Amino acid sequence: MILLLRVKKKFSVGGQALIEGIMMKGPEKTAIAVRTPEKEIDIKYVEEKHLKDKYPIFGAFLIRGVVNLIESMIEGYKALMYSADKSGMTDLEEENKNKVENLSAEEKEQKTKEKKKKESLIINIAMIVGSVLGVVLSFFLFMYVPALLFDGLEFVTNGATPDKLRPLFEGVLKIAVFVGYIAAVSKMNDIKRVFMYHGAEHKTIFCLEKGLELTVDNVRKQMRFHPRCGTSFMILMLVVSILVSLITVTLFPGITKYRILWVLIKIMLVPLSCGVGYELIKLCGKYDNKITRIIAAPGLWVQRLTTKEPEDDMIEVAIASIIAVLPEGEASKEAENSEEGLEN
Repeated sequence: MILLLRVKKKFSVGGQALIEGIMMKGPEKTAIAVRTPEKEIDIKYVEEKHLKDKYPIFGAFLIRGVVNLIESMIEGYKALMYSADKSGMTDLEEENKNKVENLSAEEKEQKTKEKKKKESLIINIAMIVGSVLGVVLSFFLFMYVPALLFDGLEFVTNGATPDKLRPLFEGVLKIAVFVGYIAAVSKMNDIKRVFMYHGAEHKTIFCLEKGLELTVDNVRKQMRFHPRCGTSFMILMLVVSILVSLITVTLFPGITKYRILWVLIKIMLVPLSCGVGYELIKLCGKYDNKITRIIAAPGLWVQRLTTKEPEDDMIEVAIASIIAVLPEGEASKEAENSEEGLEN
């Protein structure tokens, strides 16, 4: 999950949990830190290109939320693939295959070369297929099914259900599906470890935000729930979609009677909900008061599912990732403090 915040030292950091690692974004650079099978921490710097740098319009109010979400999804997928490779997951699968096939060293080397040639094509195809299937599934679960179920409710009540209840019914159902999905996948061992790294990411950023030395002991004491988390953004976007749909139904009464048209309208309203949600998250990052805490509350509740208490070696990876993206002077200082903390 992407987390963006502004710390007291006047620079921003943000992160995403990966497979046995974390991708961290700093003010000037982005780095991926992964725990390798040799128990070392591999650091890779990533060159980022943003549409808003070339086309300023994509950084405009409301528009930037949609653009940032799409860019984060693409960058996050690539980082996940890299972390899976560096963590040894893909090597382990390949090793098991070679053992079963009982190949010689030369044959293994040849197969490795062939694998690398096909790897790029396979990843591109997987991204395209995965994106298409994801869009279709999202459309079905979050757009069509809620509308269909409310139509069924109207049929059962013989049209007595007020149409203005539709946005609330559909919105609550979408949130329930989203939370239910997260709760289900959190039971998987691999996903649970990713969520533990998610917790390490939050704790480390909290530690930096408070101006504390980046040591394992200091990080461990921090909370793992952060109001500017990507989970909070997703929940907030779903809540905003309820309000946007309610306004639409109020302005255009009877429009929901045509199910396909209503579904298409909801799809067209997604960028607006995304944009408003993004601006609200930025507002929570800028101010800390009762209103912003209320706005952030639903996301914090769901983070009980998407973040888990990390192990010390996970915290070390999070510290390494954040030090890698700090400005040069700060990075050197924090690296020295981190090493002293580990020695103690």
